[in-house]
Amino acid sequence: MLDIRWIRENPDAFDAALERRGLPAQARAVLAIDARRRAAQTGLQELQTRRNEASRRIGAAKAKGEDATAALDEVATLKDRMQALEAEERELGLETDALLAQIPNVPAPDVPNGRDETANKLLRTVGAPTGFAFAPKDHAALGAGLGAMDFERAAKLSGARFVVLTGQLARLERALAQFMLDLHTREFGYLEVSPPLIVRDQVAFGTGQLPKFGDDLFRTTSDHWLIPTAEVPLTNLVADEILTEASLPLRYTAHTPCFRSEAGAAGKDTLGMLRQHQFYKVELVSICHPDRSEAEHERMTGAAEEVLKRLEIPYRVIVLCTGDMGFSAQKTYDIEVWLPGQQRYREISSCSNCGDFQARRMKARFRPDGQKGTRFVHTLNGSGLAVGRTLIAVLENCQMDDGSIRVPAALRPYMAGAECLRRPA
Repeated sequence: MLDIRWIRENPDAFDAALERRGLPAQARAVLAIDARRRAAQTGLQELQTRRNEASRRIGAAKAKGEDATAALDEVATLKDRMQALEAEERELGLETDALLAQIPNVPAPDVPNGRDETANKLLRTVGAPTGFAFAPKDHAALGAGLGAMDFERAAKLSGARFVVLTGQLARLERALAQFMLDLHTREFGYLEVSPPLIVRDQVAFGTGQLPKFGDDLFRTTSDHWLIPTAEVPLTNLVADEILTEASLPLRYTAHTPCFRSEAGAAGKDTLGMLRQHQFYKVELVSICHPDRSEAEHERMTGAAEEVLKRLEIPYRVIVLCTGDMGFSAQKTYDIEVWLPGQQRYREISSCSNCGDFQARRMKARFRPDGQKGTRFVHTLNGSGLAVGRTLIAVLENCQMDDGSIRVPAALRPYMAGAECLRRPA
């Protein structure tokens, strides 16, 4: 959520930031409600001052044995007016908060302008696209060839956009997650967490999924939400807390299933495992000092990249333009992996710096050393990586002409030393 004081002081910059995201100006609407709320607050203060003065007159009159009826009547009248004004101020506060809750984060100055992904900017490419002396297959064909990837049975169980992995591929999926967790905890200092997969409204609100994106989530009969990513519970670990400056940064990682309704993805990636209602992901979350969030963003992106470097899979990194960036992000790097079966790069991780946007929604703060006041922390999140898409990348980049799959060296300790996956005889 944006700081209303910043909007008051920078209405033109606020509208310019929304325009960069392709949204209409809203400063006038926000400030009109805010002005009414502030007027109500000022009115309350004035009435309270008058009430205090009348109360003093009552006390003085009683001390002298004089009639205090007029002052008592004034206090009663002021009390009624204050109650009405308090109710008005509360309603205007809720209206202001509801409006601000629908407004996305302000893009960082160095984020490229653009309406959609065509304006994203390439930062670097690591490794050349994998070449083959034969026509490469996509992951669905490779998985079927191994007899370990079944979409028909998954559809029988749950409908479209689900998969059943068995045997070697189930183990490979698990191996990938274990490899990622070990890398992030042992080499990058992330603390492994096993969080709840079902969260309350305020938790989904804190990271920006609610209220605007409720249709993208799965809701339970108890009005809880299945997490779309472990970012949601991990970031909210510090909600409503005041941290010490010395405790920052906090770095968390988790391997969880993720659940997404894909409400806006009709007709997109309907074949294979690329876009599913349930998938596994290793998530990275950082809670850090505001002065160090840009450096933390680069560090997090590097940690996610390291997974692909160890697997020896080609990829590229792009910075998303203003029109392609997520609701809570002020800057996002996407890591896109090369998929020979599609002959194109596809997203495998998004690493975002959210500034204090989520922290304001969660009321997550820290107390700077030697100071009485508090500041909002900065929050960052990234996929380190999406496990299913990494499995796809391994299958397609490590395939051989007979349909078998070479196991990357980094994964062999997690695969009982297996160097190749073949269809069982």
